[in-house]
Amino acid sequence: MVRLARYSTAELREIAGDDEDPFGVAEAGLTWLPKQEHFGIRRDGRLVAHTGLVTLPLAVGPVETEVVGFGGVLVAPGLRGHGLARLVVTGALEHARTSGPECGLLFCRPHLVPLYQRLGWRTLEEDVHVEQPGGPVVMPLRTMWIPLRDGARWPGGSGPVRLLSLPM
Repeated sequence: MVRLARYSTAELREIAGDDEDPFGVAEAGLTWLPKQEHFGIRRDGRLVAHTGLVTLPLAVGPVETEVVGFGGVLVAPGLRGHGLARLVVTGALEHARTSGPECGLLFCRPHLVPLYQRLGWRTLEEDVHVEQPGGPVVMPLRTMWIPLRDGARWPGGSGPVRLLSLPM
């Protein structure tokens, strides 16, 4: 796994080819936040897997904090099922643990929940409201979180969960 100096449409196409909806989330109709940092796996010079990170503001009830958002997880179609998602997400997790926030956050399609659970991610049962150009909406994808520090817990107690930005 390597840290990528850039990740643009060209790199996305290198992994996904001509797939117009490589993440399978177009039907959600959401506007997504670009990631700040990018990690990938190359095979024979070709980029075959990616994940991106971005630090985001989050509120749980009255408690405001920051989380590291994981997104853009993608493996080339012909190489899925070979552990590349695990490698690229685990590598990005190692990097995220060196940043300030105590928790990581991601949104995924329901069929991917078991993959992330095997990597230590936990399902958040509460609805999460995310910002969109027209105002906040409930995130239609599954929300998962992971502690980035020993002893870290989900922030706050009870109350509405609000990502105070576009989703990642």
